[in-house]
Amino acid sequence: MSQERAERLWDVFLHSLWPLLQGMLKYTIPLSILSFGLSLVFALIIALAGLSSKPYLRAPARFYVWIVRGTPILVQLFIIFYDLPSVGVVLPAFPTVVIALTVSEAAYSSEIMRSTIKSLSQGQWRAGYSLGMTPFQVLRRVILPQAARISIPPLGSQFISLFKTSSLAALVTLPDLFGVAKQIAATTFEPMLLYIVAAAYYLAICSVLTIGQHRLEKKFGKYSL
Repeated sequence: MSQERAERLWDVFLHSLWPLLQGMLKYTIPLSILSFGLSLVFALIIALAGLSSKPYLRAPARFYVWIVRGTPILVQLFIIFYDLPSVGVVLPAFPTVVIALTVSEAAYSSEIMRSTIKSLSQGQWRAGYSLGMTPFQVLRRVILPQAARISIPPLGSQFISLFKTSSLAALVTLPDLFGVAKQIAATTFEPMLLYIVAAAYYLAICSVLTIGQHRLEKKFGKYSL
């Protein structure tokens, strides 16, 4: 590699660091946190509906999980962003990505929650009933706290996966971390360098998230039954 080429790459590298960081702080991180928070709320509702003995609650929940888990999130994102306008529903890029990520993540997280709740002994429910609790009280005071601790490892992994999946936002013109990398690569004609820098940012954040997940596991694992 010539000195001129090396200097050019170094210059592109230095000038790309801040725009890429801005894309991550402004879009990638907020998208991931907002989508995951919303998905947990919907996932709990779907999980409880899937565990219900009432067919009119259980069937729609299982159908939703089947549809969402059986189709690629990229297809879901394109349907929301490109197909809904044909029926008069036009959404900006940011809420479009939030909706797509929330819809997809809720299906996967609901299965984690459902299986976790099912793994708890029926004796937990009977013990609550023997104390005069209603089913809702048993669920809120006994079942969900235990299920939450058990769910930390798989849900933590889901959030890390969601953070990486948020890079799909670039495909609907949102200037997130990967979107900014694509824009700069298009003007500098240095795609490999830009994508490597973007990958380094993703790796750094995912490493921090992994460390945080392990600490949560150790903290709450002390109180697991």
